[in-house]
Amino acid sequence: MSGKDRLLALGLMSGTSCDGIDAALVETDGRASISCGAWLTEPYDATFQARLRSVLGGRGDVAAVERELTERHARAVGDLLSKHSIPPAQVGVVGFHGQTVLHEPERRRTWQIGDGALLSELTGIDVVNDFRTADVAAGGQGAPFVPLFHAALAAALPRPLAVLNVGGVANVTWIGEEGVDGDLVAFDTGPGNAMLNDWALRHTGRPVDIDGALARSGRVDAAVLAAMLTNSYFDRPAPKSLDRDAFDPAPLHGLGAADGAATLVAFTAASAARARELFPRPAVRWLIAGGGRHNPAIMAALADRLGTPVAPVESVGWNGDALEAQAFAYLAVRSLRGLPLSVPTTTGVPRPMTGGRLNPARR
Repeated sequence: MSGKDRLLALGLMSGTSCDGIDAALVETDGRASISCGAWLTEPYDATFQARLRSVLGGRGDVAAVERELTERHARAVGDLLSKHSIPPAQVGVVGFHGQTVLHEPERRRTWQIGDGALLSELTGIDVVNDFRTADVAAGGQGAPFVPLFHAALAAALPRPLAVLNVGGVANVTWIGEEGVDGDLVAFDTGPGNAMLNDWALRHTGRPVDIDGALARSGRVDAAVLAAMLTNSYFDRPAPKSLDRDAFDPAPLHGLGAADGAATLVAFTAASAARARELFPRPAVRWLIAGGGRHNPAIMAALADRLGTPVAPVESVGWNGDALEAQAFAYLAVRSLRGLPLSVPTTTGVPRPMTGGRLNPARR
C-alpha cells in the first residue's frame, strides 16, 4: 500500500488491572505497515479506581462511572495531542477499548463500558469502540484481541515465538513460521496481575506489589498452588478466555501476606507454563508485555518455569507500556477497512471476523 493508505490512529486502553489509561499513536494501513509514535499513561487516582472496581460485574452505578471514564479518556487524548502539538484533525480515528466490566463468552456476553459517541463529541475525532461484541455474538471468546497486532509486529523476528501479556489476566500469542497465515494461536493462560494486586491491596493497603517485594519476601505454598492449578480451565482446549475474577482466591485463606503473594506469582508463572501444552510447536523465545514485566518476582518465576529464553518486549524494540493501546489504534484502522480483528485460532470465532462500532465526529 502507498503512504496515502496509512492513517494516523490513536489507541486507548484501560485494562483489567483498573490502574489507568494508556494512549498511543500509530500510523498504519491496518496490515503490515506500522509506525508507532508518541504515547502516555495517565494513572487513575485511588478514588476513581475504587469506583471503577465497584462496577465490575455490571453492578452499581455503571452509567455515572461510564461517563467519567469516557471524560477521562477524552482528557488523555487531549493531553497526548497537545503534548506533541498534533491537531485533532490530523488523527483519522481513535480506537477506544473502554473498560471490561463483564466477560462471559459462554453466555455470549461481553461488556466494555465507555461511550464512543460521547468520546467523538468531546475530541472531535471519529471513534471506533465496541471491538469484542461481534466476535462473542458469533460464538467466539472475544479475547485475546491483540494477536493480529503481535503477529504484524513480529513479522521479521525468529519464530515460533510466544508473546505473553501479563496484565490483569495473562494471555499468550503463539506465532508460527507463517505468522498470520493460519499459523497463529492465542488464548488467556490464567491470572496475570489482578489477583496479586487485589491481595496486595487487602494486606498492605497498596494496590500493587511494588517491585515484587512482598512476593520475594514470602515462600510459595506448594499445596495451595497445586489446588489452584486443578481449576478445570487449564484442561480446556484453546482458544479460551477468562474474566478478571475467574479464579477463587479461597485456597489462599490462612496464608500470610508474603506467602500469599509468592504463591500468586507462582500461579501466574505455572499457568503460563501449562500453556505450552497447547502450542503446535515449542516457542524458541518468550517476549513479555504488560505490567507484569515490571515485577522482578514475576519475571524470575517465568524464567524458572518456562525453561526458555524470556525477555521483556523492549528487547526487540517494542514498547510494552503502550503495546495494547497501539493494538487498538491498529484494530480501529482494520475496523474502518472491514478487515478481520479476530480469527478462529485466536478467539474460536467460526470465521475471520471484523467488528467495532464507528462513531463519526460532527464536522
